[in-house]
Amino acid sequence: MTLGSKIAWDDTVLPFQLDASDIRGRVARLDGVLDGILKQHDYPPQVEALVAEMALLTALIGQTVKLRWKLSLQVQSKGAVRMIATDYYAPQNEGEAAQIRAYASFDAAKLTKDTPFAQIGEGYFAILIDQGKGMAPYQGITPLTAESLTSCAEAYFAQSEQLPTRFSLSFGRSCEPDVAEHWRAGGVMLQHMPKASPFVATEAGSGEVMTADDLVSGQEGENWSRVNILLDTVDDLELIGPVVPPTDLLIRLFHEEQPRVFDAQAVRFGCTCSEDRVRQSLSIYSSGDIESMTTDEGRVTADCQFCGAHYDLDPATLGFEAKGRQGD
Repeated sequence: MTLGSKIAWDDTVLPFQLDASDIRGRVARLDGVLDGILKQHDYPPQVEALVAEMALLTALIGQTVKLRWKLSLQVQSKGAVRMIATDYYAPQNEGEAAQIRAYASFDAAKLTKDTPFAQIGEGYFAILIDQGKGMAPYQGITPLTAESLTSCAEAYFAQSEQLPTRFSLSFGRSCEPDVAEHWRAGGVMLQHMPKASPFVATEAGSGEVMTADDLVSGQEGENWSRVNILLDTVDDLELIGPVVPPTDLLIRLFHEEQPRVFDAQAVRFGCTCSEDRVRQSLSIYSSGDIESMTTDEGRVTADCQFCGAHYDLDPATLGFEAKGRQGD
């Protein structure tokens, strides 16, 4: 058995705008990308579902800003799933694919048969933007008080960016006849244009998390409500099935909203780890520190949590005192 034939819109993010309602959005498909991410690990089903959801959110959010940066999403919690981390690397040159990677850290003994999100306890959802050398990194955080990672992302945009935002996601393993089981995932992101999203103040100390409904009123509120009602009619097969292209989906959902599409962005699974990066990360340690990391076989080893790459290094070549040690 083999994987199904590659579909033209697999592993792409399609930007669009609804001209009649001043709303922008993205349609994402991450079929091969998710296979690439998840095959690196033997995650339990609950953890797989969380990583898939997080990767899909990362693709949709990462494509919204045309900058040459890295966007990261992180969940830190006190639950069975302690951390989920994803990175989106924007393409450096026109026509190149963006890269996505993801991994999760969890305590298998604490996992339950409850929903995937129930495996996450008290903690926070964070978005980090690294715009490169000379630019200050940005970090925004919202508490894990919602019912899903998707709801956490929506709350983040309402609270930290004052941008009404909505996601509709679907993902899972495809079991097509005569085709090897593989991942299919798809989603739609809606977001009010920034000029249509004025800051709405809340009472100090109220402790309430803002929502999209707190940010729009009047005609803007009517537009936002109408488009969300239309998005509610989407079904899973339209999001992840191999039959409906993203452009056809937009016409079916929003034809009266005057949808306008832009060039699709290709995405792929990719990791930036390398031996040079490992050596650089260890360059801050002394010879004594390096010795404490050395195995009984006289080697220093490191594994990439994202892609599973294994590095086996000579301790004499590591740390800021390496040059002197090699000359002994």
